[in-house]
Amino acid sequence: MRQTRSVWSIWLVLLLDPEKPNKQINETDQTDEIDQTDQMNKTGWLNFFSILLVGWLAIQFVHMSRMNDAWAGSPLSSKSTKAAGDAELGKAVFNGKGVCYYCHGIDGNKDQRPQLAPDTATLIAQLNPPPVDLRNSKALHLKTDKQRARAIREGHPGTGMFPDTRMTDQELTDTMAYLALLRREGTLKKP
Repeated sequence: MRQTRSVWSIWLVLLLDPEKPNKQINETDQTDEIDQTDQMNKTGWLNFFSILLVGWLAIQFVHMSRMNDAWAGSPLSSKSTKAAGDAELGKAVFNGKGVCYYCHGIDGNKDQRPQLAPDTATLIAQLNPPPVDLRNSKALHLKTDKQRARAIREGHPGTGMFPDTRMTDQELTDTMAYLALLRREGTLKKP
């Protein structure tokens, strides 16, 4: 009986106002068009932000790979940095800005530490394992420049060596040249 009423009500509406169903259909179509437009706008913004995210990630990846190359001691390009480090400049970094000499001694002489505050000197004396003698190649655990550069930049796990992120890439390269000089001098002094 209900179906009969609804069929009759539709016919009655058509008889009284033949344009009303078309108006309802047009209103429904307009609502559908608005919903579709809203959906396209949302999809457009999603695509836009997805593209931005992918671009940002690509830039970060390139930046990180360049930083890893720099940390490993390889130059970014032959135009932007010197091909080899300057040991004299490296010595100044080692005994100054790099504060390497606090633990490894002035000019790499383990027994010649600078005058430090008592609490700092006590802390260094308690390091286990103690700071390595940079002039004794047999005592050195890091055998390549890449390992040494990473230890300087990131610290050396299992030791008291903390990361030094203040050195520029060129200062790191110069310090690496100075460390090579210390190793050679240590080897030459041995009988």
